[in-house]
Amino acid sequence: MSRFDLSGKRALVTGGAQGLGEGFAFALAEAGADVVISDVQDDLGKQTAARLAEVGRRSGFVHHDVTVEDDWTNAVATTIDLLGGFDVLVNNAGIEITGLLASFNPDDWRRMFDINVVGTGLGIKHAFAAMSPGGSAGAGGVVINVSSVAATIAYPALAGYSASKSAVDRLTRVAARESGQLGYGVRVNCLYPGLVATEMGTRLAGDMVTIGLGDSVEQVVGGVVEQTPSGRLGEVADMAGAVVYLASDAAQFVNGAGIPVDGGMGM
Repeated sequence: MSRFDLSGKRALVTGGAQGLGEGFAFALAEAGADVVISDVQDDLGKQTAARLAEVGRRSGFVHHDVTVEDDWTNAVATTIDLLGGFDVLVNNAGIEITGLLASFNPDDWRRMFDINVVGTGLGIKHAFAAMSPGGSAGAGGVVINVSSVAATIAYPALAGYSASKSAVDRLTRVAARESGQLGYGVRVNCLYPGLVATEMGTRLAGDMVTIGLGDSVEQVVGGVVEQTPSGRLGEVADMAGAVVYLASDAAQFVNGAGIPVDGGMGM
């Protein structure tokens, strides 16, 4: 059996209705895991979960605002109830609001930090509670946090997003240390995805044009490609492969790490 095989694993992917989260959910299922996706987009989430079932794995959907503690309690309980356990959390839900520092908007920053940082922290908290010895799942597990290449480079108009994703990186490393020292048996790692042409990535390019940092979406995207040694944008499959790796036994000694999946852009 391949060390990348996830048969018998039970996963929860937040923000799984579309974009990267959807790709992560399908990649985990195709590797053998059973998957629950959570999102605030109920109709789209239910449709995605129905398509997941066609892969031949157990799947489900739960409404989930990652900033709300009770929603986390319900999402984890639903995952365990539907799948019979909880081994992998992909803390993917997040937002990006473009803005120059000269136009600093504290409400936008608070919203990004609430979802990207507080949401991730709550996910770690509830994964630890469930996966640790004596928890409702109790067999250890894996937490994969989704940071961004924006945490590793200085890109204009992304100060708030970059700061929030840098915080995700620090959360990851502290969580891994606490899990080890307290015997939780949970590995915690994060990804730094590069720019992908999802709805969020496309909107970001458009925002850059709107605020005067590019003449066209094509020019903005071309500038990103020029900064990327691999010579292209990332694809959802690139990011999803890294999630499968971190969830698998092939990464059993990878802990407290941040893995760039950015074609070299952030080096």
